[in-house]
Amino acid sequence: MTDDWNTRVAEFWESADDGDPESLLAGMRALVAERGEDEPDAIFEWASAHDFLGRETEAIPLYRAALAAGLGGDRRAQAVIQLASSLRNVGEPEAAVDLLRDLGTDAGTGAAVDAFLSLALHDSGHPAEALRVALRALAPTLPMYRRSVEFYADELRAD
Repeated sequence: MTDDWNTRVAEFWESADDGDPESLLAGMRALVAERGEDEPDAIFEWASAHDFLGRETEAIPLYRAALAAGLGGDRRAQAVIQLASSLRNVGEPEAAVDLLRDLGTDAGTGAAVDAFLSLALHDSGHPAEALRVALRALAPTLPMYRRSVEFYADELRAD
């Protein structure tokens, strides 16, 4: 049941279209109903549907509820990133920074934590630190000049 549900959720997101918000919410509501409204994975997906539609203020408490209910696995890191992004979008970049600093690296999300942390730091008034985080995340992908980019990132002065 869980693998089938996860497959259908993945298929839902592959075809998701924000052009018809009510249809999108109805489709996700049906999937959530299969798991129960207090099940962490279902809460997370319901939050994601709201977030996808630009309804961050509705998504934020849902992400928090999913995490409080014990959301685990790959979805946990995604929920923290998406919660932080939503907080940043509603004008709370410092709260986003606090969440992302504690998250660490996750194989499933790659450097996404650093990307969103950089955005939140920038919006929090820390552009040098934002650039440093972004450059440190970029450096491992460079076929040349990795060491130079790492050095220059470390040399950026604190704000």
